[in-house]
Amino acid sequence: METTHTALEAAVAEWRALLGHEHVLSGAAATAAYGRDTTGIERSVPAALRIVDGAKLPEVMRIAQRHRVPVYPVSTGRNWGYGSALAVNGACVILDLSGMNRILHFDEEMGVVTLEPGVTQGELAAYLDSHGYPFMVPTTGAGPECSLLGNALERGYGVTPYTDHFAAVTDLEAVLADGSRYRTAMREAGGEELARLFKWGIGAYSAGLFTQSGLGVVTRMSIVLARRPEVVKVCLFSLKDDALLEPAIERIRAILGKLPGTVAGLNLMNRHRVLAMSAPYPADRLGPDGLMPPALVEELGRQYQIFPWTGFGTLYGTRRMVAAAQKEIRAALKGVASRMLFLSQDNANTLRRLAGWLPGAAGQRLASTAATLARSLELAGGRPNETALPLAYWRNPNGSGDGGQPRNPARDGCGLIWYAPLVPMRPERARAYVEMVGAITRKHGMEPLLTFTSLSDKLFDSTVPLLFDRNSPAAVEAAQACYRELILRGREQGFFPYRVAISAMPELAALTQDSQRLHERLRRELDPHDLLAPGRYR
Repeated sequence: METTHTALEAAVAEWRALLGHEHVLSGAAATAAYGRDTTGIERSVPAALRIVDGAKLPEVMRIAQRHRVPVYPVSTGRNWGYGSALAVNGACVILDLSGMNRILHFDEEMGVVTLEPGVTQGELAAYLDSHGYPFMVPTTGAGPECSLLGNALERGYGVTPYTDHFAAVTDLEAVLADGSRYRTAMREAGGEELARLFKWGIGAYSAGLFTQSGLGVVTRMSIVLARRPEVVKVCLFSLKDDALLEPAIERIRAILGKLPGTVAGLNLMNRHRVLAMSAPYPADRLGPDGLMPPALVEELGRQYQIFPWTGFGTLYGTRRMVAAAQKEIRAALKGVASRMLFLSQDNANTLRRLAGWLPGAAGQRLASTAATLARSLELAGGRPNETALPLAYWRNPNGSGDGGQPRNPARDGCGLIWYAPLVPMRPERARAYVEMVGAITRKHGMEPLLTFTSLSDKLFDSTVPLLFDRNSPAAVEAAQACYRELILRGREQGFFPYRVAISAMPELAALTQDSQRLHERLRRELDPHDLLAPGRYR
């Protein structure tokens, strides 16, 4: 349905009366605040509502229904590489929930937090630290300014013991398209405490319908936090030959099956990916195709001591548990892995101090590596930081950020699209996937930056950042074409994303017809005019 200018004006007038003039942006102001996106999509945003009081959301939705104006909720609008704060449908008014940033309840005995959409990783960390609570923030690489609730609704994952973030969600509340309220059956019948402590509730499990969907505006969520363990360590190792990838995957699968809980995950990053996190982009040494020549990749690998594959794992538990796990990992990877290290936060901090005493370029590289390790351990320990965000700036000619402000890749002109498919943890499938990604990315002028992240002992999620110059229309077009081809060819070979960018959502309906029939029946009942997040994951 197309919204008329008159209908939009009437809705905006009512929203201003309800929310206050300062909380409603329209025209150029809305576009300036919400129209920038790392994927290269450019849009005019018709209006944006900044919600600070969730009690007003039902009336916000009733106004949208009266005037037939579509709206699209965002938690903090920092969905880097997938759409940032943009809607799937460009005609939508943005509902910015970042002002709803209260921590509503914390059970310090059980470690369950109930919070609003605008609560960020950094804010939860500050809250836990200020009270001395021994629990970990479910961190991601997206940075301290990103919403916890938003990531869980995208079914995102991270590096702390509860890697699957929606799996740690026990309860939620939402406002539906008509302004009515949804609460879980257990919360209504059994009370708030039981709802916070038991994910599945009673009766049909409906809370999951609000993930990766547009069926409601989630206004609060309860999340179980992992208790800070006695020991947090990272395991680092290298594969000195690309041919060791297949045996390494077999060994990794065995380790994860044998040590669930203590080993939260094991990742493999190709040399290109590690270089993008370690070395400046060599813009003056590219080949005729605009890419780093293989000889240059080899040279930089030797210079920065980066082998074809780098492994990174996280270990949690008591000292004895982690010590035993280290022995098991060493034995399992013997003959495959090289340069294996197990580092704690204290180890990394000591290395960082020692690196400062070494002169010259070698000392600088070691200092940079040590600093990255120290920050990575903080992230693994449930303390959010920006250590992963500089990757988005690797091919950004405007530099690495805006002064002392928190990094914001959308604001700072970074070009980034995430291709994040699921890959079975089978050596031959992983090899086929690596070859596919390498061929397609190079075809479109993208560097093949690739990580395998274990979701279990059976499945990887692979993250491939497509990095490009967002100021170049040709580069934007190439990145979008690369992303489309990766999804298409990956599906043909048995790899498909667990989440997609907004540009890919309209094509999902044709691929998911059976499930879409159910979803459309639900939407016709809950949102007959298709006004809440139209086009989201369909």
